[in-house]
Amino acid sequence: MVRLTWHGHSTVWLEDSGTRLLTDPLLRDRLAHLRRRRGPTPRLPAAPDAVLVSHLHADHLDFASLRRLPADTTLVVPAGAAPLVRRALGVAGRRCTELAAGERTTIGAVTVSAVPAAHPDARGPWSRQRASAVGYLVEGRARTWFAGDTALFDQMADLGPVDLALIPVGGWGPTLGAGHLDPSTAAEAVRRAATGWAVPIHYGTFWPVGCDRIRPDRFFQPGDDFARHAARVAPRTRVRVLQPGESFTVPRS
Repeated sequence: MVRLTWHGHSTVWLEDSGTRLLTDPLLRDRLAHLRRRRGPTPRLPAAPDAVLVSHLHADHLDFASLRRLPADTTLVVPAGAAPLVRRALGVAGRRCTELAAGERTTIGAVTVSAVPAAHPDARGPWSRQRASAVGYLVEGRARTWFAGDTALFDQMADLGPVDLALIPVGGWGPTLGAGHLDPSTAAEAVRRAATGWAVPIHYGTFWPVGCDRIRPDRFFQPGDDFARHAARVAPRTRVRVLQPGESFTVPRS
């Protein structure tokens, strides 16, 4: 059985073959100028077997959230990120596995492989801390692609077929910069990856303070817009649009 809970933004609790994974954990309700505007504060059912971190941006690699997890939690991070993580977490950062695209590791009953992503590699605009962004392919009872944060790239076709895609379809503000998917390009991504089921993520959770009335369509609508585009572009892909905090069990094929 493969089951997931979307906790908003890019935070997904994924269970496959008894192995529990947590992606890009953002477990608090405020991050700098962003506040959680939809969905409950995440409450995890147990300690994860591993955390998958896709890239260095603070809304994906949030040290305050990682400190809420047991100190011996395995962290899987992009190649080059471990020194930053260990400096920030100290003892809690000891169990840190770096993966570059094409490399893999075994966690419980699943294999986790890092796959390419097209997204800025720096921690911030002026930061010297860099590590190439990745996505992850989790292989157990299903092949699950956690895309992290990415724009379209040619090698997406090499990922498929995948049974489940956790696909970003928006962001945390009224505009999207380079290295992101919107509902239309996300539909093209799942088409390229020959996806069976797709769950849209990375939208509709956090929004800048004071911007509630600015482009609310960019906050509420990306999931449904993605489903509409996917029906046209990738008709073989079934889409499940979740609310933050909602769970989904992937039907057996």
